[in-house]
Amino acid sequence: MFHLLARDTGFVHACGHRGHSIGAPENTIAALDATADQGGTSAEIDIRATADGEIILLHDDLLDRTSDGTGLASNLSLADIRKLDAGSWFAPEFAGEGIPTLDEAAECAAKRGIGLVVEIKEERRVDAFLDALVALIGSSDIADHAVFISFDHTVLKALKARVPNVRTEGITHARHVDFVAVAKAAGVDSLSIERGMFRPEDGKALHDAGVAIRVHVERPKVLARYKAVGEDIGATVSDWIEAGVLDSVSGDDVGFLVGLGAGRK
Repeated sequence: MFHLLARDTGFVHACGHRGHSIGAPENTIAALDATADQGGTSAEIDIRATADGEIILLHDDLLDRTSDGTGLASNLSLADIRKLDAGSWFAPEFAGEGIPTLDEAAECAAKRGIGLVVEIKEERRVDAFLDALVALIGSSDIADHAVFISFDHTVLKALKARVPNVRTEGITHARHVDFVAVAKAAGVDSLSIERGMFRPEDGKALHDAGVAIRVHVERPKVLARYKAVGEDIGATVSDWIEAGVLDSVSGDDVGFLVGLGAGRK
């Protein structure tokens, strides 16, 4: 079982953003394996639907940036998607890496012992997408090993109305007046809050309400620029982990997150 709250796991999750995407092509099986290899305990991935309703891992609606395909993934069948190379753009050693389905990602995550933080990116055919996702959840145990997340809190509420046992997480990049009210309005189990928008008192309030918190941390080279001018963001995040006000820290460099104090102890 993939638990969200640190008080249930005994540690703060080290969550690979699109997998360990500093060391492997994002949203691939290689990125999930790299997350586990680096000591990660969960991986954030992005999902969209193909023309024939299959759910695949892909961040952008266009295929161009992260594969040798072009155009909208939603215009291609899964069979067409299978023909694409999603690794060569990142590095030659990943040539031939494919775009996996959510089923395949879930199988890999279970094998490697990591949870999945599954971001719903579909925005065109949302009703049909939810039908496919609900069917997949109903035919597997993925609900035990994943949390489904989105910027669109209405989609999360609709998913939970259809599958009450599913865990959901709302993403927010704003500092709301009342984060607990935001969580309750959407019926979510967790909130993802931008690092610059998070304060320890927010974590305490959410924990008191039984809501988990994930904070995203920038890449080490970005934090190094801040440290050079006297602001040690990494140390601040480590302090938050030590204080128990976070449940998950995500980023592109999983090893760096583990160095901050996230991951199994």
